[in-house]
Amino acid sequence: MGLASMLQIDEMMGDFNRMNKRQSLYQVLSFAMIVSSALMIWKGLMVVTGSESPIVVVLSGSMEPAFHRGDLLFLTNYKEEPVRVGEIVVFKVEGRDIPIVHRVIKLHEKEDGTVKFLTKGDNNNVDDRGLYAPGQMWLTKKDIVGRARGFLPYVGIITIFMNEYPKWAILSVLAIFVLLHRE
Repeated sequence: MGLASMLQIDEMMGDFNRMNKRQSLYQVLSFAMIVSSALMIWKGLMVVTGSESPIVVVLSGSMEPAFHRGDLLFLTNYKEEPVRVGEIVVFKVEGRDIPIVHRVIKLHEKEDGTVKFLTKGDNNNVDDRGLYAPGQMWLTKKDIVGRARGFLPYVGIITIFMNEYPKWAILSVLAIFVLLHRE
């Protein structure tokens, strides 16, 4: 092999390395744009719906037959709307990280205008007082994350699967990565 051939090969390898660096940078920037777009959409939904969590996944069967495990709920939480009996709310309890999706079954209105309420899962035999924080007998509006306004059945099952089987989730992500980067 002559010197000219070796220089050509060396030049081609340099071009190839520069192309790979540009392609890698492009992939990183594309990923960053996707993540930032998703965050902007989420923040926008929070503003429009008034809810800190405008979309939640039903994690248990406590609301069957109304909602099933894996259903994706769309929430609103407008402060001026009164809580009503029969309404399905998503609430957080002090000391618990995961919000609960249950129906309002009773209102307790005080003379000073404050309203407290009691919830229960449609598929449960007893009310939710056992789920509330110790000593808490009623929920207030500050406990509400949102009110169910619509849903997509079973769309959230992917989230449940990834949380319950994290090893499979990692393998799935790696498999998708490999499939997308095959030449």
